[in-house]
Amino acid sequence: MSPLTITTRDATTGPVLEITGELDYLTAPELRAAFAALALRPGQRLVLDLAGMEFCDSSGITALIAARHHAHAAQADIALAAVPPPTLRVLRIVGLDQIFTLHPDSDTATRP
Repeated sequence: MSPLTITTRDATTGPVLEITGELDYLTAPELRAAFAALALRPGQRLVLDLAGMEFCDSSGITALIAARHHAHAAQADIALAAVPPPTLRVLRIVGLDQIFTLHPDSDTATRP
């Protein structure tokens, strides 16, 4: 099991959370706490960079949806970057690829 690591950095479009390791029942609360601590402003874009994410269960998917709600409550946008193929497959099966903006990498996701 790989521990979850969340690194926050700023981009011109807004905050980027780089998520590494396993996003599951035990670690999803860490992601929720990380985005809840962000002071998003209207018009910003929260980017979740999933390039280093090794595993995501249903609790992780729920945390991603909660991040979307958090961003929209602040009148901000949200984008997922570098979604690993297994997670992308789940997002497509349940239709979440229709509500999240998906980018191949964080550089693309942070372009104004």
